[in-house]
Amino acid sequence: MTGRRFWSVLVLGCCFSPIFAQQRRDARETHHRILAVVPLVGTGTKTDPIRPAYVPAPPQGNAKLDPNGILAFTFLLTDDGKHALVELVAHNPSAFNQIRADTRPDVKVFDKGKTKKEDIEKEFKKYKKDFDLDRMMVRLP
Repeated sequence: MTGRRFWSVLVLGCCFSPIFAQQRRDARETHHRILAVVPLVGTGTKTDPIRPAYVPAPPQGNAKLDPNGILAFTFLLTDDGKHALVELVAHNPSAFNQIRADTRPDVKVFDKGKTKKEDIEKEFKKYKKDFDLDRMMVRLP
């Protein structure tokens, strides 16, 4: 009788286990993310390369990544070559406080997942006419 009970529980467990499995989240939806139009900064040297504003410069020596800062980013240069369209990723939304506080007219910031895709694409196409939001993404492990 014990063998029959064991096999019954095993079969039932196998039948119902997919019901309790969690779905994996799309990697593009993890962490806090913003999309922005920003000017290019930097002098073009090894220690200060030309890059989008608010994007961290490459770490020097044994410098470690700030876990409360920008973790990852991707960018596209605009058609005028003076700005960049960026996606910034952070664990903590406070990492974006500085860019959100920027009042320059050529800096535009959008919350990914909160702002409509159409609104982001409309603004970004002013800077890069063939822009496609679906092709711009940052994946983190």
